[in-house]
Amino acid sequence: MDGTHSALRAHGYAELTMRDIADEAGVSKAALHYHFDGKHDLLLSFLDRLLERFEARIEDVSGEDPEERLLSLAETVMLPPADGDPHEFRTALLEIEAQAPYDEAYRTRLERFDEAFADRVRAILAAGVADGTFDESVDPDESSSFVVTYVRGARTRNVAVGASLDDALAAFRRYVRSTLLADPPEVTTE
Repeated sequence: MDGTHSALRAHGYAELTMRDIADEAGVSKAALHYHFDGKHDLLLSFLDRLLERFEARIEDVSGEDPEERLLSLAETVMLPPADGDPHEFRTALLEIEAQAPYDEAYRTRLERFDEAFADRVRAILAAGVADGTFDESVDPDESSSFVVTYVRGARTRNVAVGASLDDALAAFRRYVRSTLLADPPEVTTE
């Protein structure tokens, strides 16, 4: 799986071959084919592994209250992890995502990422509504759908056209504070 990660970074999705993965993994192509029927099968297993790691990353985000946890979660998902998720790898993932409309197996796995993220956002929002952090009019289902769409869109724009993730996070913070909080802070114009 580490070899697959490295090969995706080096070659992208479209140009990726089983030979590339075998070379990066330090195994023979035959050994790779012993475990996987082909590139598609291997990439499905790779997506399953990424999902496990993703779920672990979003499970216990930091923050003393629901607002801080929601902001931390968005940052965790939007920004590359500290151990590295270079632009080349994020580009390869976007290439895989582009195959999802035509490939049910990819689509199913990518839906699991969205579901895990949406479930976590929904739980934070529900807790925030319950404890009075977020306005009682906030619908956790509706708002979680918006947050997932916004964060995924920001990541896609970053990879596709170089849009700043820092700017997207700043806009998200403003959205949370002005729209979701029960008592939004006063806006200063300094």
